[in-house]
Amino acid sequence: MAVRESSGVLESIQRVVERSRYVHLDQGAIDSLAPSLARRFSVPIWDRSFHRLTGDEGDCNLILVLDALNFSFWGEPRWIVEAPNGRLNGYVALAYCLARAMDEGVPLTSACHLATMSQAEVARIFRGEAEIPMLARRTENLNEVGTVLLDRYEGAFARAIEAAGGSAVRLVRSVVSEFPSFDDVADYRGGEVRFYKRAQLLASDLHGAFGDEKWGAFDDLDRLTAFADYKLPQILRAWGILVYLPSLEQKIDHRFLLPPNCWEEIEIRAHTILAVERLRDALARYGVSARAFEIDWWLWHESQRLGSGDRPYHLTRTVNY
Repeated sequence: MAVRESSGVLESIQRVVERSRYVHLDQGAIDSLAPSLARRFSVPIWDRSFHRLTGDEGDCNLILVLDALNFSFWGEPRWIVEAPNGRLNGYVALAYCLARAMDEGVPLTSACHLATMSQAEVARIFRGEAEIPMLARRTENLNEVGTVLLDRYEGAFARAIEAAGGSAVRLVRSVVSEFPSFDDVADYRGGEVRFYKRAQLLASDLHGAFGDEKWGAFDDLDRLTAFADYKLPQILRAWGILVYLPSLEQKIDHRFLLPPNCWEEIEIRAHTILAVERLRDALARYGVSARAFEIDWWLWHESQRLGSGDRPYHLTRTVNY
């Protein structure tokens, strides 16, 4: 039997889990919560209404653009966008702004246009209350996407997907290799740790958009891990699954910034991935078969219910999430 490919994410986080100082996972909390979580669990539907999808290969470029920009929405004052259906923030505001730009004639699926976009044009796309965080980096990411698509894939991300031959893992490895802004790795005590948050999210979003057909048909989606960000650890901490050292708790609760790739942040992200793997095993014991990315989607939706009275998420200003 052929050996299935791996992104290396699970293998690399193991060294973090074994040496972790600031974060640990409470298996007892998972076991206690598993029966109720199994009753509540359902895989969220990938909401196509957020996006201007046409069903052709240009959609692949648009989803690549979406995930090239899908990071770091928090700030004071908060970036908020007025839409016909209300005031939006975060990922939903990002998707709305891209759809609005498409309606206004901005060719966001054109690699040539992406490669030459100015910061002023990007600022106009994301106009709202306050400036979207990391505007300059978002512009750089769009330019990178356009340039790499032109240089490597004839301007069409569909070619990269096709080259992966139906493997989500192979696509992830290709994306982190060809698009440097997606190469989400860190050094922990002298060893490389892979997270690949946005690259793995990209593969799952393609599946969400196209289902098991065309550019969403992957035979190894079960090999994707959770997408380690700031919302998942927030709800895992709220449920008692992730437990932080008091010094780290104080930093997070008092809204102190954690530097990108510091040990504390790496340990939070590594244990988030581990927690989802353990949740998958626990849910399976109660008859729920779910892949890690589906549990991630569900946890993200659950995390949106947390309010101002709940403990906050950790703050790290990064392009990785």
